[in-house]
Amino acid sequence: MANLNSTEKEETISILLIEDDEDDYLLTKALVSAKENASIRLDWVDSYELAIPAINKKQHDVYLVDYRLGPYTGIDIIQEAFRLGCRAPMILLTGQDDLTIDQSALELGAADYLVKGRIDAQLLGRSIRYALRQASVLAEVALKENKYRTLFERSIDAIFVANDQLHFQDANSSIERLLGYTREELLYLNPARLFDDLNQLRNLRFNVREYGQIKDFEATLINKNKHKRVCLISVWSVEDVVGYPKWYQGIVRDITDQKRAQQDLIMAEKLSMTGKIARSIAHEVRNPLTNLSLALEQLKDELDTDNEYVTMFTDIIGRNVNRIGLLITEMLNSSKPRDLDRKKQDFNLIVKETLQLVSDRIKLKRMRLETQFSAEDCNALLDRDQVKTALLNILVNAVEAMEEGRGILSVRTFCVDSNRLCVEVSDNGGGINEAHRQRLFDPFFTGKSGGMGLGLTATQNIINSHKGSIEVDSQVDKGTTFRLYFPK
Repeated sequence: MANLNSTEKEETISILLIEDDEDDYLLTKALVSAKENASIRLDWVDSYELAIPAINKKQHDVYLVDYRLGPYTGIDIIQEAFRLGCRAPMILLTGQDDLTIDQSALELGAADYLVKGRIDAQLLGRSIRYALRQASVLAEVALKENKYRTLFERSIDAIFVANDQLHFQDANSSIERLLGYTREELLYLNPARLFDDLNQLRNLRFNVREYGQIKDFEATLINKNKHKRVCLISVWSVEDVVGYPKWYQGIVRDITDQKRAQQDLIMAEKLSMTGKIARSIAHEVRNPLTNLSLALEQLKDELDTDNEYVTMFTDIIGRNVNRIGLLITEMLNSSKPRDLDRKKQDFNLIVKETLQLVSDRIKLKRMRLETQFSAEDCNALLDRDQVKTALLNILVNAVEAMEEGRGILSVRTFCVDSNRLCVEVSDNGGGINEAHRQRLFDPFFTGKSGGMGLGLTATQNIINSHKGSIEVDSQVDKGTTFRLYFPK
């Protein structure tokens, strides 16, 4: 018997009626007292002032709320109850069938809406039990939603939800950090602004629509600060009950640092190979070249130096012997690891000093120089002379790439983050096509008729020795931008 009473106690539904008319209370009590509602226990308060403290105690399973409560309404009660954190279902009672009140109550979260005078014991009991079941389902859904929302929000991966045009519908904090936009800004952002190449966005949309998903699609994204990030994008559709795409969700993974590390490794291997070739050439060529030079000098003593043809040909041989020797020396210098004398230096000051070395060229060619120096702390461990050499190669190339009288050279420094700083050099010259851009740092590759093609190789070697990196953006007929990154 004790177990039976315990079971009945557990199944008892505790109801609070908020009603200022005692007759209505008595009628409701009679309905609750019916046999089919034996498990329902009814409590009563007759005013807004008594109802709020009672609700705040959270001791009832369901609330029956009269619409008219003196100067207040049942909707006022529902609003205040939710503000207090009450999640028990509330059923609104009114003396008239008013669709406006019905909609307002349901929109605010009321579980049901009953018209006095049309309620019988069976309808009341069914409404109460339905409200409890609905509240239980909603609580379970809210729990699951909260669990997945927490997973969504705290994920290290950048996760987003989008429509079929890939316009953002939602995004987690990792997306905000990656792209630099707030969630609110992303909701109104045209995704075309994020892609460095619009063809990548078109291909992404096509594949998602055609196949319902795409995995590890590589694209270059531009964040709010105009910095480019190489990312892998995976998108898949979430279908409705009949199998049509309802919305899309995706993950973005930033692989910029990984790609940069791969490129640095490839460049280091190239420089290493160049060094090996240079040392081999120096060994195999310099000795016979030295003999050739000595033989030429001996030959000059034996030949008729008054003959202009003899003098011309010996001069040609001498100049080319010297050029071959200079090429070997330059190749050795450009490819061997640098011994750095790193000291705490003001990066801005190094850049300004290097600009002084090309200022005469800029003036002679009637070009404009625009500078912007970081106001942040730009002190770093650098080899002053080596950094100036690396930057000078970039500046000279930029000046030579621009048209006289129309060139604009832009130089700015900035701190990327607490660990890295950067100098950016931009020109409005003829630009570099993609095929040539890929080979810029290869030894002996040059677009200049008189160049040896080792300047940028040397620059890359100096930056690698500093554990830095270099980026190049270029558009044909629009100009080129070099960014040289150094660790602090």
